[in-house]
Amino acid sequence: MSERNRTVPRVGMVGGGQLSRMTHQAAIALGVDFSVLAADPADSAALVCGSVTLGDDRGLEDVLAFTKAQDVVTFDHEHVPEDVLRAVEEAGGLLRPGRAPLRFAQDKLSMRTRLAELDAPAPRWRAVSEPGHVEEFARETGWPVVIKASRGGYDGKGVWVVGDGSEARAVVERAAAEGVPLLVEEKVAFRRELAVQVARSPHGQVAVYPVVETVQRGGVCHEVIAPAPGLSEDKALRAQQLAIEIARALDVTGMLAVELFETEDGVVVNELAMRPHNSGHWTIEGARTSQFEQHLRAVLNLPLGSPRTNAPFTVMANLLGGEDPEVYRRYLHVMAQDPEVKVHFYGKEVRPGRKIGHVTVTGEDHRDLLRRARAAADHLRGDDQ
Repeated sequence: MSERNRTVPRVGMVGGGQLSRMTHQAAIALGVDFSVLAADPADSAALVCGSVTLGDDRGLEDVLAFTKAQDVVTFDHEHVPEDVLRAVEEAGGLLRPGRAPLRFAQDKLSMRTRLAELDAPAPRWRAVSEPGHVEEFARETGWPVVIKASRGGYDGKGVWVVGDGSEARAVVERAAAEGVPLLVEEKVAFRRELAVQVARSPHGQVAVYPVVETVQRGGVCHEVIAPAPGLSEDKALRAQQLAIEIARALDVTGMLAVELFETEDGVVVNELAMRPHNSGHWTIEGARTSQFEQHLRAVLNLPLGSPRTNAPFTVMANLLGGEDPEVYRRYLHVMAQDPEVKVHFYGKEVRPGRKIGHVTVTGEDHRDLLRRARAAADHLRGDDQ
């Protein structure tokens, strides 16, 4: 299509992972031009997207050049440096979310400081630069405590649960040698982990999804149950309202995932992500509008879609790679065993513990759905062989 006759917007996504891959699928249905800046031709999205730019998805030259070819740019990760984002915006690039709100997803110290200003419920925390700071904090909260890297952590990386001063010293000294800023948080006594996603457009329109339960193992999300079973209406509404308040206060454009701990007294904020998120993959089959379509609608300033659910419950189980790389040949057995299970592969090379896909199943009994989703994921991984 020539530039003169082009009538649809161009959306670019920085990062070629599975989030870009699934956003690309949503873009096809919306009929918008979608491009990806991928670091490697074997990246998940680069394998399927029709418009791929290969380059450094964290480097100024490549991100700036990519942005100039798009009407709006968004992200499938939070790792583009702040100085790169600033330079892109100063050059006239339209980033959604922009540099200012992204800082609160990139930097946990900035996030905790801003949430404290908003009086949002959160664990007690403190910035630390030497082991004595951790020990002083632990005298107030008790051991163990959680030390986190302020930047760069994900899927359990950059997070250390330490039980005494010697463990804290080892973490702080290693981080200091590597130039990694740290904070320490109290270890919250929680019943379970929850998450809520909200979309916000430049117009200020918001759409919030049901609160979900997430099951984490080793810092990695394994399962999601939507909506969170047994969650009181008051607590669910408070969590949703909290997510909306944060999205507005931080001026988020696009999807915001708010990860929460459920405690006896309510919910507290654990982490934020300003993009489609693992806790929202269930929406592809389980909601009227998937998180990926919703993210595109929001960054394009289109009217947001309905976040209503398609079934009483939806369960998503992540597919983590096992020792056997021949995953696809087991696919037919899953399809034959349970035709209602939906399997999503990300096109990734199979490695033990790596996220290579997910399975989703919808229905009325969340316990039965969880059993079926686990059975499918286990079989695909080869754990039941």
